[in-house]
Amino acid sequence: MARGYATTLLVLAAIWGSSFMFIKVAVDELSPAATMFGRCLVAAIALGAIMVARRGPGQAFRCLRDFGRSGVVLGIVSTALPFWLIAWGETRIDSGIAAIANASMPIFVVLLAIRFMPGERATGSRAVGIALGIVGVGVLVGIDPQGGWAGAVGTLAVVLASVSYAVSTLYSQRKLGDSSGLLVSFASAFWGMVILAPVGIAQAPSEVPSLKALGSVVALGLLGTAIGLLLFLYMVEHYGSSRASLVVYLLPVTALFYGAVFLDEAIRVTAIAGLALILAGVALGSGAVKPARRRQPVPAPTP
Repeated sequence: MARGYATTLLVLAAIWGSSFMFIKVAVDELSPAATMFGRCLVAAIALGAIMVARRGPGQAFRCLRDFGRSGVVLGIVSTALPFWLIAWGETRIDSGIAAIANASMPIFVVLLAIRFMPGERATGSRAVGIALGIVGVGVLVGIDPQGGWAGAVGTLAVVLASVSYAVSTLYSQRKLGDSSGLLVSFASAFWGMVILAPVGIAQAPSEVPSLKALGSVVALGLLGTAIGLLLFLYMVEHYGSSRASLVVYLLPVTALFYGAVFLDEAIRVTAIAGLALILAGVALGSGAVKPARRRQPVPAPTP
């Protein structure tokens, strides 16, 4: 079982880490909105086909309809907005920097939980973890930022995407209860597609993009969204949410590897320092490295 868990975790980290590379390739030719509209379209078709195969066309439609406002909210805060912010950010920064900034998401989950959920407190190692994570973001953005001020703004855009993911995580925990993971994933992709459609279609290129750009969009939809989400849900079901969420710690590493090997991106000292501080903050802030009475799983972002 341990070997199966480790293998699945590494496969998921490899898949989700590659998303930042595929985004970087796609936005060289496509606008951020067009890239992410295409991603959501591919993911919605794939996840919708699975829904139809499992439940039949009529039941799949009724499930999506009955999910109602929750699906629209998730389509905004877990899909359309963070997807677009990350893609826009990657027009100004390297894919590896985007992955590191995105790894700050669990820090914002903890901060929002402290603010809006009764009984949540930031004391001891948890408070230290939050502080380390914030300092890590500051190092990434403010100390010799890649690309100057434009790079700092691009990094902040990805940090805002992390905040949006954090909001969606807390919303899911409080509002969705025992909703099917497949339904949640399908509804998020479907409504994300609908929300991005007007701008994505309006900003579609006048000429057919290269196969490299189109292939990147398809890879984002199939691998990064549909297969990645289903694999994560499989891990939650078989190994528990805490163990599945450890993928958070591996994503920046795999993304940095892809960026350096396939995109010739330089790995800067400030990036490594920011990564170390953010991951240390996530580990302490979530309680992953120190036993506590109430351990919270680290939620995993969908890049």
